[in-house]
Amino acid sequence: MSVSTKHFGLGCALTSPVSTDGALDLPRLVAHARNCLDSGCDTLTLFGTTGEGTSFGIAPRQAAFAALAASGIDPAQKLLSGVMALSDEDSSAQAEAALAAGCRGLLIAPPSYFRAVDQDSVFAWYAKILQPLQGRTQVYLYHIPQMTGVGISAALAGRLRQAFPSLIAGVKDSSGDWDNTATLLSQHRDLQILVGDERLLARAVREGGSGTICGLSNAAPQILLAAARTGQDDARIAPLVEAILRYPVTPAVKALVAHRYGDMGWLTTRVPLPPVTEDVARELGAAMDDVLARPKAA
Repeated sequence: MSVSTKHFGLGCALTSPVSTDGALDLPRLVAHARNCLDSGCDTLTLFGTTGEGTSFGIAPRQAAFAALAASGIDPAQKLLSGVMALSDEDSSAQAEAALAAGCRGLLIAPPSYFRAVDQDSVFAWYAKILQPLQGRTQVYLYHIPQMTGVGISAALAGRLRQAFPSLIAGVKDSSGDWDNTATLLSQHRDLQILVGDERLLARAVREGGSGTICGLSNAAPQILLAAARTGQDDARIAPLVEAILRYPVTPAVKALVAHRYGDMGWLTTRVPLPPVTEDVARELGAAMDDVLARPKAA
């Protein structure tokens, strides 16, 4: 049995504002988080790929959770946290920090250094992390093989949900591969199948998907709401995603957020990820303005 309910809706893979000294910029984070929720996002996921989750240790994570809760955002209703680390000890520490802060769920990516591993090995790694979490939270398995080099097959998802039925709520499929999404929908229809590639979102929801956790909702949540909630296409989604994909995705999303707020401070990334230039940011901003001015229907 699954712990999930089908509806998930529009989840924002929240990007992380960074000061010039590399510190997490909490005032910008809080203002952006509240703006995303006010613009229609149902939940916020911190420290995923768009949030540069592999670059933040425990202390900034704890500070972010505390600042958002102090601003009036209920973590039990609105916050999930990415877990992105190589060792099971570090992954467990990230999970425990999120649970101590009251977050409603975890998005757990597989380890990404040793890539020539089979699915039995990935299962064993997940099992070490999931065992102490049973009965305490909900877990979304994070399939993003273009970043991790380690995938989560539909069969592995099945093994994990059978072993940990009280934990596994869903799978976030950020592969951008419709055939993979379709397989997940076919084999795990009672789980929350979430897509990370916004171009596939409406189709996935029409065919039984539950919504998304995605980066574009940082900058243009208004064009994703109908797709995430009712599976309605919006002709503006694909060209905006394709504009982003001309550049490294996370810095490009930050550029769109910078344009959204008129604040080039949003371009700063945490090392080792390089930012885009201000010229690229202006180009992306102009592309977003052009796309958003188009009609919703093709």
